[in-house]
Amino acid sequence: MATTQIKPTAPATTGAGTGWPRKQHTAYENRVSSVSTSLSINRPINLYPLTNYTFGTKEALFEKDPSVPARFQRMREEFDKIGMRRSVEGVLLVHEHRLPHVLLLQLGTTFFKLPGGELNPGEDEVEGLKRLLTDTLGRQDGIKPDWTVEDTIGNWWRPNFEPPQYPYIPPHITKPKEHKKLFLVQLGEKALFAVPKNYKLVAAPLFELYDNSQGYGPIISSLPQALCRFNFIYM
Repeated sequence: MATTQIKPTAPATTGAGTGWPRKQHTAYENRVSSVSTSLSINRPINLYPLTNYTFGTKEALFEKDPSVPARFQRMREEFDKIGMRRSVEGVLLVHEHRLPHVLLLQLGTTFFKLPGGELNPGEDEVEGLKRLLTDTLGRQDGIKPDWTVEDTIGNWWRPNFEPPQYPYIPPHITKPKEHKKLFLVQLGEKALFAVPKNYKLVAAPLFELYDNSQGYGPIISSLPQALCRFNFIYM
């Protein structure tokens, strides 16, 4: 695989509507509509070099469940009490030689995941993601990172208490068991991250993820398509 392992280091006109009744649009309305459309079509995202960031280590961060069966058993028990599980994950981008890379956590030799996790009942999605990112990659000197959550880039649904997840709700499913939302996180120009010592942090190029569900799973391998609507600015 072509991933880069990150080595820990020391820390105005007026237009008329059509149809009936006719509506006259003001120049201001036309301008706002044009700006909104432009921003949604040409959304710029700044990417900074991987070398701009410093990576240290911290105490191990363990999963809540010791095994996959235990995870689904807990999900089943919680579903009976609080309903569908809500999860969020952050997509953090850097570049190497003007090639976009995604920061992934690697556990063992074959398991990769995006930083994030489960939301608490009633917790706001964006605030929850910031909390989880800080728990996972936040530094230990008391300085809280300033996470900038830019946009939603994916919604995935787990229809049953089983591994498969889909980017839609199957029509025969009325009560999905989990909703996972992916957010694009805009990194600052420089930052210090602390990586749990039981994980490796790797930078995976988009071309390595593309159409590679066998190596990274369906969600991570779909990121190149999900990210292609953004305009990357290499800083």
